[in-house]
Amino acid sequence: MSAEIATPAWPLPTRKKNELRLRQLRVQSKTQIGRFWRIVLGGEDLQGFNSHSFDDHIKLFFPEAENGELRLPQVGEQGVVWPEGQRPPSRDYTPLAWDAAARTLTIDFFMHPGGLASGWAQQAQINDPLIVGGPRGSFCMPLEYAFQLYLCDETGLPALNRRLTELQAAQSDAEIHLLIMADEAQSKAYLPALAQVNYHFLPAEADAARAALEQLTIPAQGYFLWLTGEGARVKSLIDYLTEQRQVNDSYLRGVAYWHSK
Repeated sequence: MSAEIATPAWPLPTRKKNELRLRQLRVQSKTQIGRFWRIVLGGEDLQGFNSHSFDDHIKLFFPEAENGELRLPQVGEQGVVWPEGQRPPSRDYTPLAWDAAARTLTIDFFMHPGGLASGWAQQAQINDPLIVGGPRGSFCMPLEYAFQLYLCDETGLPALNRRLTELQAAQSDAEIHLLIMADEAQSKAYLPALAQVNYHFLPAEADAARAALEQLTIPAQGYFLWLTGEGARVKSLIDYLTEQRQVNDSYLRGVAYWHSK
């Protein structure tokens, strides 16, 4: 007789795939929210758009800086084909919110000097075009984990905003810890307020996040940990949590949002 396989006490994250599509959208509105430009894109191409997870990534394709031209691709059986093989500059961003009925998609762009996407958002005008691809797939994390930890810098704040909004709507009673490497006042003003959230604001030094994690008690089960930011730092923290703290990597999500040069 074969041994029975034990069912996990807490639900595991799941993955979903989406149809590969590129959509040409246009700027409908632009608002400054703290250190972010909140840009609402719209268009009939948004029909069928879906985003299943708060940390989904969509790819934004920007006009050429030299001439403002936005190259339109063809999507066929061979995948995406760009004119003359010239792929336009692109960056990955979080879909903060979307309205299927109104055909709108909201994206927050963090303001920082020298950034391709930040520069585009700074100059964006109503009706400017943008090509949006994805999300190709979603890593879906249930809301009911009793202990939840989210670590990020400015680049992860839009995804964290979306997650806290979901937890707020679900009236979650989870113990939530936010480890944020960003300005405290601006981060609190940007994020939705939840009564049970424990804020930990950290300096940007490489060892600060590790030291903060060492001070936290992670329960033996019922947890989920989400780590984002600079790639090498995220990998180092994942190694610490899985090797020294024996965190089950099935309930751990680490994503490199950027890489230092």
